[in-house]
Amino acid sequence: MTDLTEIKAAARKSAFARRKAAFDAGPPAAAGRLSEVLAGFRGVPLSGYMPIRTEIDPLPAMAEAAAYGPVGVPVIQGAGRPLRFSRWTPEGPLKDGPFGAKVPETDDYFDPEILIVPLVAFDPQGGRLGYGGGFYDRTLEGLRAKRPTLAIGFAFDAQEAEALPLEPTDQPLDMIVTETRVLTF
Repeated sequence: MTDLTEIKAAARKSAFARRKAAFDAGPPAAAGRLSEVLAGFRGVPLSGYMPIRTEIDPLPAMAEAAAYGPVGVPVIQGAGRPLRFSRWTPEGPLKDGPFGAKVPETDDYFDPEILIVPLVAFDPQGGRLGYGGGFYDRTLEGLRAKRPTLAIGFAFDAQEAEALPLEPTDQPLDMIVTETRVLTF
């Protein structure tokens, strides 16, 4: 195990504890600020995510956005591979996907221009600490090579860290939306 691996593991452990405390506090209308941000991008193809464990829930904002344009959710294609995004609707049938996240029953893939990205921790410079699989980093790198792609981290305020152990392959966020504020980079 490398020092960076150990540092990241410790940062994740601390961030998971902060996220759980924020989740348990259950802030009302946590996705309200995200809805406000997405209103400025109506009709632009976007992807959110199906929340698992103690992740902040983007579904209300995704449902609002789906009235104006395509909304998808990530579908893991396998270890070391980028994500693909399948069209999602609030009433659409879902099935179990990897890691406990639901995915649409029928695959209808498209490339989003905006990604709402889950995370374990973020820093004030737009750095993101994920779960460690590199799925979003690979995906953002590929999408950004094709065209501008906006990455919006969605998190509780409590998930902010002063600094994160980042690597050159870590893709930066363009914006972070929490239950109380919006940070842009």
